[in-house]
Amino acid sequence: MDKKNALRAGAVTAGTALMMLLMTSPALALTRDDGDDPGPGLSIGETVGLYVVAPLVIFLVIVGLVMVLDKSDRPQKQA
Repeated sequence: MDKKNALRAGAVTAGTALMMLLMTSPALALTRDDGDDPGPGLSIGETVGLYVVAPLVIFLVIVGLVMVLDKSDRPQKQA
């Protein structure tokens, strides 16, 4: 990659990162908006269960279904 392309790629990356930072700044606001109703927070166990355990269980169920419902011919082992 020549110097001009590297400079262009760096400028695009920096511009994209800057735009993302500018767009996410309202997410860090401490003031409440009208109609804001956040509800109760999650405990550590609920958070781990929701974002770690549940996706792993769903993944394992999908893997199990694929393995059980696989119709491909598998070569038999010869003893």
